[in-house]
Amino acid sequence: MSKKKILKYLYHSGELSSTKIGKILHLSAPTTLAYLNELMDEDFVEDRGKGNSIGGRRPNMYGLKKNSIYVIGVDVTRHHITTSIFNHELESIAKIKVESSELKSETTLNKIYNEVSSVIDDSKIDPDKIMGIGITMPGLIDSELGINYTYLTNNGKSIAYDLQQKFNRPVFIENDAKARTLAELRYGAAKDFLNVLYLQVDWGLGTGMIFNGKLYRGNSGFAGEFAHIPLETDGKLCPCGKRGCLETVASGDALVEDAISSLNSNVESAIYKYCQNKDNKLTPKIIIEFAQKGDQFALSLINKLGLALGKGISYLIQILNPELIVLGGRVAQASEYLETPIKQSLYNYCIPKLREDAKIVQSNLGSKAGILGAAVIVMEHILEN
Repeated sequence: MSKKKILKYLYHSGELSSTKIGKILHLSAPTTLAYLNELMDEDFVEDRGKGNSIGGRRPNMYGLKKNSIYVIGVDVTRHHITTSIFNHELESIAKIKVESSELKSETTLNKIYNEVSSVIDDSKIDPDKIMGIGITMPGLIDSELGINYTYLTNNGKSIAYDLQQKFNRPVFIENDAKARTLAELRYGAAKDFLNVLYLQVDWGLGTGMIFNGKLYRGNSGFAGEFAHIPLETDGKLCPCGKRGCLETVASGDALVEDAISSLNSNVESAIYKYCQNKDNKLTPKIIIEFAQKGDQFALSLINKLGLALGKGISYLIQILNPELIVLGGRVAQASEYLETPIKQSLYNYCIPKLREDAKIVQSNLGSKAGILGAAVIVMEHILEN
């Protein structure tokens, strides 16, 4: 356990002296050096030479050896499964991306198993150095039990346990928005902030919350179902079974549905012409690209979505008083075209002082947030627990 804790602190700190490690773990100097020597013999840790002196002799510094440990990240969305192997510096060693038509328990779990096995084989690394596998996916997820109550229900059995038996190594699953929130906290726009909201505006709408520098899960682990607050009375039917949820008007699905239902009234739009070719599939990315080219119909669609999303965000700001709101996901790539109507709604619905204290920024991790989040949850579980 002490050796594992040494790996944890070296992972978080980069490098430490034996004296510092001993103080953190309340170990004697000889015991600390003995553990470090064992970890060096096992090829986990390396001696990085002398560090800076703060009085007295310069201490020897120790850090994790490059490519000494690996984790596997699997990012499962409604349309793709992306698998990658990372070293402890979260550099991607090997990556595979496959189409996934539907989230069905047996089919999707088999795909995950096959793709993880393939990426391990392709990487040529020592499988014994793989510390664990992290899987992110949409849905209501109990990360402790490894159960997804929305998709991949697996007949109520633990997805994590079943895959752990197949891979013979730890497997962790997490809600996609929460995993991305962790990635933002450790490596992205939320780093060095204590109270942050992360909004994943993708095909669906997800939320992650950081309070006092830690991911907030709530009593049952389901905190953050912001997408399903009622925004419109007798609105569209939501996949959750209710009507008028925020996700029905402020998500990638909503954006595409709104575009298709309004096409015949906007025949001059480039989107109308694009959709005349039956081989062309309309996506949030296509709509954003047309907006960036000045297409008024595309701009109006994003503006409408942003106004609805901003109204929802105003509730969160007034309840939670965050210092930072990070926007990620496909729709968030509309950047200022989305941010402007969000801020307009905040101006209309939010108490000025609270609104002014909440800065809104774009995710700087972009499309890497999902797969990076999958890797981070392994590091968090293995090294923290």
